[in-house]
This record gives sequence, structure tokens and C-alpha cells, in this order.
Amino acid sequence: MGGSRLDLLKNFPYRRLNALLEGLEPSHDPLFLQIGEPQDAVPDLVLPTVNAHAGLFGKYPPPNGAPDYNEAVARWIEGRYGLGAGSIDPVTQVTALCGTREGLFQAALMAVMRKRERMRDPGVAPAVLVPNPMYHVYFGGAVVGDAEAVLLNATAQNGFLPDYAGLPESVLDRTAICYLCTPGNPTGAVASRDAVRDLLALARRHDFVLAVDECYSEIWFDTPPAGGFDAVHDLGGTDNLLVFNSLSKRSGSPGLRCGFVAGDPALMEPLMLLRSYGGAQVPGALMAAGTALWRDEEHAEANRRRYLNLVEIADHHLAGIPGYRKPEAGFFLWIDVSAQFGDGEAAAKQLWAKAGVKILPGRYMARPDPVTDTSPGDPYIRIALVHDPETVGKAMTRIGAVLRGA
Repeated sequence: MGGSRLDLLKNFPYRRLNALLEGLEPSHDPLFLQIGEPQDAVPDLVLPTVNAHAGLFGKYPPPNGAPDYNEAVARWIEGRYGLGAGSIDPVTQVTALCGTREGLFQAALMAVMRKRERMRDPGVAPAVLVPNPMYHVYFGGAVVGDAEAVLLNATAQNGFLPDYAGLPESVLDRTAICYLCTPGNPTGAVASRDAVRDLLALARRHDFVLAVDECYSEIWFDTPPAGGFDAVHDLGGTDNLLVFNSLSKRSGSPGLRCGFVAGDPALMEPLMLLRSYGGAQVPGALMAAGTALWRDEEHAEANRRRYLNLVEIADHHLAGIPGYRKPEAGFFLWIDVSAQFGDGEAAAKQLWAKAGVKILPGRYMARPDPVTDTSPGDPYIRIALVHDPETVGKAMTRIGAVLRGA
């Protein structure tokens, strides 16, 4: 990765989208489907719980999360993944995060330092394995950690799941951390239980951290998707595993910034140490609300039904359009528009100008090949189904008309 490393961080999706659409006027009232921010009201229990604990705003939160919050997370993990009661220690295996972004980023820094200490050749850069397309925080962690980001394309040909096991042994041996996002952002693909288990086994053989980003794990339509703790159930122990999740999507509460990381105590300890220098903590009153949300499944089930309805609305309007496929889970549509427009950037401009709908070109969720300047995201657009059913129906009607008429 030549040039200024800071320059590599400037390639942020929404900045690029604003530049792409500059000067174009939408022909309809604008609808914004480019950001995966839930738009529904927060669950009813949030505000009363925050108000009841408002006095905690006058105190520093515990550095690793409130005991009640971590306890609620540990018990939720056990119930969600069929682990025995008491399998997860809330003191050594769970810590609260401000969402998951900071934890995913800091995990790369910790893992790269850990790998450097264990490698025999200090002149060889540790590797960070990143799916392409991706949530950009993964790539940012590699850049800031002064590691080599090894990008593995997630395409229709491999079911939108990168083949980490196919990498050369020499790369796997110097790998510090591997990111797996399932259900995937932006693709909506779900890794099988066997795939997660095999990847954790690979991490243990080559002594790298498997970071499983499960932010969309509770937005599913048929059966709950597998996760990192299913692999724990199958293989035993949490060695080499860190799992990340939050209430932003499960509970439609992105502003709470309540997330967690859980897993291997031998990894949690240095990660908590790193966070004590540069990590923010969730205010106590918000953690109290987060505790109540992790302990309540009723609102999460209602939230899941809501997203199923939105996906069915999209499917009703877009089924049969070349390049469209229904997501396996999550709330993103990942549509191949190359047949109609050539690439996602051209589609984004047309959808904004002709339909007044702002979406994200798939290229902006990926990193291009430095030689060909092409990426696996180029043919795609990402659409976030996060609004009320009426708005989503209106948007899908407009999008369908443009895609069919292109």
C-alpha cells in the first residue's frame, strides 16, 4: 500500500456519493435509502428506563461496562446460541462498546500488535483479512495498524462469502485478524454453521483472531443465522474468537450506542487494556436501557416482523428484474444493475435524477484492484430498507420503474 496511509482513509462512501450526485436535481420528492439507519421509533421501554436512571449521567460509567449490562449480554448469548447457563463469564468474556464500530476497529489494532509479538520476522507485516465489499472500518483498522489489508472478493460465484481458507499458508501464518460479517453488509449473505466453525478452526491452527461482526444477526426471515458462538458450541472453548453485536439493528436503537464484544478471555484482556486508553464508554443511563433491551425478546421479534414486511414489499416490486435477489437476512438489497446501466455509479445517478431515490453504488463499499481499478462492488447498488412501509413501497415503485425502463 503505497503513498500516504492517511490518504487511504479518505475513500469514505458517503463523501463519494455526495460528489457523484453534485449538480443533479431529483425529479421527485427525495427518498433517502443510502444509509442503514433504522427509522422506526425506539422500543417503548427505552425512554422510561433512561429517565429512571438519569442520575447516572452525573457519574463516569464503569470502564468495561456496567455489571448488569454485561450480565444481560452474557445470558442473551447463552440463550441465543444454546450454550449452557453460566458458559459465558460477564466479567472476563464480555465488555460494553459504543455500538460496534470502535470495537471492530480497536480489535484490529490489538490483534496486529499481538501478531507482531509472535512473528519470528519483525520485518514482515501482519495481515488483516477483509471481505470485499466490506464495512469500511475493517479496512481502516488494517491501515491505522500498519498492517497489510488482504482483500478477498465476495461475489455471486462464491455465494458472497470470501474463501479465507484458500489463501496460501504463508499468508495465513502471518494473519493477525480475519473479519467475517454474517449476515453480510452489504450483500445480505449468511454464512452456514459449518463455514463459521471451519473458519474458527482455521483461526486456531494459524493463531489469528476471528472477528465475527453479527450486527444483523437478529434480522432474519426463516431461521436464525449461525454465529461465532455456534462454533463455540461445536468446537468447545472461545479460543481465538471475538463476536461483536449491538442494539442498533436488533432493537432499532442506533442512538443508544449500546454494543458489546464477547469471546476469548485471552483476547478480551488486551482489548480492554487498549480501550482503556482510547475507547469511549456508554453512559450509565443508556446502558440501563440497553440492559433492559437485551433482556427483552418481544420487541426484537416485532422488529424482525417489520423488516420481513419491508423485504416482502421490495420483493413484490422488484422480483423478476435482472440482477435482483431477495436478501437472506438483514435489510439491504444488493442488486446487480450492470445489465441496465453498466455499473452502480451510473445507476445511482439515474435513480436520483429520474426517481429522486438516493442509494449507494456498490463500488463505494469495496476497494478496487490497484491494477485494473475494478472492484467486486462495481456492478451493484445497495439499498437500505429502513423506512416505514409506505415510504419503502413508494421507493420500490420508483426504483422498479427506472430499472425496468433503463
